[in-house]
Amino acid sequence: MIPYENLAKLNAPFFDEYQQVFKATLEGGWYVLGEQVRAFEREFASYTGTAYCAGVANGLDALVIALRALELPVGAEVIVPANTYIATILAIVQAGLQPVLVEPELATYNIDPKKIEAKISANTKAIMVVHLYGKACDMDPILALCSVYGLRLLEDCAQSHGATYKGKMTGSFGDFGCFSFYPTKNLGALGDAGAVVCNDEALLQKVKMLRNYGSSQKYHNQVVGFNSRLDEIQAAFLRVKLRHIAAITAHKQVLAKQYLSKLSSEYVLPKLNAQHVDVYHIFNIRHALRDELKAYLLENGVGTEVHYPVAPHHQVAMRCILFGEYPISEEIHRTTLSLPVSYCHTMADIDYVCDVANSFVSSRA
Repeated sequence: MIPYENLAKLNAPFFDEYQQVFKATLEGGWYVLGEQVRAFEREFASYTGTAYCAGVANGLDALVIALRALELPVGAEVIVPANTYIATILAIVQAGLQPVLVEPELATYNIDPKKIEAKISANTKAIMVVHLYGKACDMDPILALCSVYGLRLLEDCAQSHGATYKGKMTGSFGDFGCFSFYPTKNLGALGDAGAVVCNDEALLQKVKMLRNYGSSQKYHNQVVGFNSRLDEIQAAFLRVKLRHIAAITAHKQVLAKQYLSKLSSEYVLPKLNAQHVDVYHIFNIRHALRDELKAYLLENGVGTEVHYPVAPHHQVAMRCILFGEYPISEEIHRTTLSLPVSYCHTMADIDYVCDVANSFVSSRA
């Protein structure tokens, strides 16, 4: 069986380093907002090409806290792609704001810049882009719209650690870049973890207050905040993983290249662009018979996932919040399938997946 992911196998090469930093952190006796968090914040800011980083408890909190730090008017509209993971939209709602959905590009799955302007109203205050599957959005026209309309820009980088657009890292374009380090991410912790990056020290201080009960001085609370601090041990693990992120990314890119060269042209494959460096958190294909394909692969020993089976505007939780029809988003959700592309997979694994997937196509010719 080739599983979609195997976290124990993925992390096995780092076990010795994990054990060393765990022991040092355990014996150090400082477990919340200590030197491991501060060191990771410095190192991750440097990695993303930003000035500042604040570690938080998870990716959803990163988004909520970033939105809260911008102090947007209650009920203000935030433009967001229609096909994102629900966390992006939950963050907007939990920050007391109104999500406004914009269709994605069918070829890239990212928000379509050409469709944004029509959704901008007098109440629009921000755009939240999502660099889905590990491909950066087309940022130049989005930045231009933000400039023309005076909009804040936030980046959901939960799937794009290390992805670039015209040589610049995702997370470094907007007011904030928000990251998840969920264990399956290219830069994954051994539990929940997240971070917010930015280039504005005043905004950084707001984020740091919000993550720590709204306090910058112990027992003195300036704002209504959260308890959302990156765990000291998770920060230590992330520092280990960050030293290996280039190798992890390169491995996934090699596997993706093999998929691109071997999979049948009957599948819709990820679109390449010379201006982008994709990091393939997810290797996504599309096919009209997605559910049959998924079952066929499983019958032949290949695990897959669907990212995501239900469009946000069809979620029960969103029935009084999101309205309208989004046919491009619905087409993606209906046909999308994610193939194994982990640091734990080998070239032989990918060759086998391609052979099985191609046999599915030939069996229906």
